[in-house]
This record gives sequence, structure tokens and C-alpha cells, in this order.
Amino acid sequence: MVAFLKRIVNSIFIALAWLGITSIIAIKNDNAFVGDHITIANILCYTWFIVSIVMLVWIYKKMWAKR
Repeated sequence: MVAFLKRIVNSIFIALAWLGITSIIAIKNDNAFVGDHITIANILCYTWFIVSIVMLVWIYKKMWAKR
């Protein structure tokens, strides 16, 4: 039971950390919004988002896999 609660807390913490880091990179640096044209920063921001969400799902699968 404790291990299950630990996995839940870890999952929430990882998701919030990922959300915070991604938001800071994207919104604070104004990379999430495309202005007049697409810039390299926009491409890198969205590439980071795609790669990091795939890694997050991989971590969750590994964490929640039945042992």
C-alpha cells in the first residue's frame, strides 16, 4: 500500500515538475507563441515538448509496470 502511494506521489511530482519546466521555457521566453513567422526558438521549444512528453510517458510506463 505504501509503495502504491509512493508511485502516485512521484507521478504527480514528476508531472508538475515537467509542466513547470516546459511552461517556463515556452512562455517566459516567448517561444510558445508564433509571431509573424516561425523561428528556430519555436521549433526547438516544440521539439523539446514532444521529446519530453514521450520521455514522461516512458517513465510512467516503467514506473507503473507490473512487477
